[in-house]
Amino acid sequence: MMIENAFRCGFVAVVGRPNVGKSTLINTILGDKVSIVTPKPQTTRHRILGVDSHADYQAIYVDTPGIHRHANKVMNRMMNKTAANALIDADLIFFMTEANRWTDEDQDVLDRLSGISAPVIALLNKIDKVHPKEALLEALAVMSRRHSFTEVVPISAMKLDNIDSLVSLVARHLPVSQPLFPDDMITDRSENFRAAEVVREKLTLALRQEIPYGLTVQVERFERGEKGVEIDAIIWVERESQKGIVVGKGGALLKKVGRAARLDLKERLGVPVHLELWVKVKNNWADNKADLLRLGYESP
Repeated sequence: MMIENAFRCGFVAVVGRPNVGKSTLINTILGDKVSIVTPKPQTTRHRILGVDSHADYQAIYVDTPGIHRHANKVMNRMMNKTAANALIDADLIFFMTEANRWTDEDQDVLDRLSGISAPVIALLNKIDKVHPKEALLEALAVMSRRHSFTEVVPISAMKLDNIDSLVSLVARHLPVSQPLFPDDMITDRSENFRAAEVVREKLTLALRQEIPYGLTVQVERFERGEKGVEIDAIIWVERESQKGIVVGKGGALLKKVGRAARLDLKERLGVPVHLELWVKVKNNWADNKADLLRLGYESP
């Protein structure tokens, strides 16, 4: 029975294949960048909560790594498990695809939803790229036949198309509950974590080919002082050959990345930022569970 005027609170898991727009959607809904975004798959590696508080409900969006088929390394298998576990705890699920594209990986994610009891809203993202518009109606009809979705909603997370309509559906699917987080809290992640992610985002944007998948960032020091924030961070790579690529000729690439990250962090934190970066090698860290745990990756 629906309880009117009762406060509601719950978890909304956003799942889909890699690079479908999950982080962009959550950042758009929250009006804040809680998850880094790049055009490259596997940018999101962790379970990140984004808290959207209102007078009558609190929606806790769970940004998850994209579920992918070729989980050859321990890190990739941990990412898949992290995404799968988010489904178990969810009160509502957003299953995200692209409006003009359906892949085997989309089907893999949909198959994982078959035994889930939580309501599932299918999101057809990037509708701004669908032409003619009649093709969108066909895409919506096809998606409706794939699964017994609670709703099928066309959106553009980047262009803000239909986001308000989507958000208006959320509260009715959340359980009656008191808020789990303070109403001024937007994410469960620490400033250290977010600083490390900003550096990794700039590295991912600056580097080509496979290098971004072989690196991670660890903040060793984050100190606030009268003159601003001082941050020391290590960029870990898997092989010695990758170190030179990340540093760049004469240190040029590392300087470029450091400057971009510092300016981003300065804007986020609202104070001057002094950022020091070092590049170190930890052989095959992404395929070693002990190394992953030491570097801040969570065991599902």
